[in-house]
Amino acid sequence: MTMSLPRQVAPPGGPRPPRAEDRRHRIRRRALTLLIIVLLIGVPAGYLVISANQSRDSGKNKEAKYSATGLTPTYPAKVQRRLYQVPIPHPADRVASYETNNWKTSRLYVQFRTTQAGLDTFLEAVGVNRGDLKKGDITISARDRQVTHWTFTEPGPWWGLTHKQKNPAPTQDVVVDMSDPVLPMVYVVSRTVP
Repeated sequence: MTMSLPRQVAPPGGPRPPRAEDRRHRIRRRALTLLIIVLLIGVPAGYLVISANQSRDSGKNKEAKYSATGLTPTYPAKVQRRLYQVPIPHPADRVASYETNNWKTSRLYVQFRTTQAGLDTFLEAVGVNRGDLKKGDITISARDRQVTHWTFTEPGPWWGLTHKQKNPAPTQDVVVDMSDPVLPMVYVVSRTVP
């Protein structure tokens, strides 16, 4: 048994020739193609431009932050306090810090005001005691004072010490202002050699 397919009848007047695409359809097709190309290329390119600008702005913000000179009224980060071995006692106020790094030496500058008990706690945590402080001994160098704008006018109620440690542990220069014996002001420069 063979299956026969129905025959298609030709339209009246004979077969029509394929219609040429009219101008309107051609323009519409080209516009659609152009839109697809713009979307496929333009959207990722626009995203890259926006991302690059955000990255550049972020870099500028970081550069401004790290190129600031002098102390800023902030606690040093915990990792900085641990690395430079500069514990800040409780209570403490007027806290300010600044870190510098170069290929030769890294330094953390810290200042804070505390109580007599806080001073003892700080000194013990550093590995020294109050008996190690020498009256009139300004152990922070002129270079470090220039960086921080600290001025230690002489003579004054200054007590100082240098706590040297074997590498890689930091060396700390400490100056204590005892002009207010109840609330001494502590200045510390801790430096490490990478």
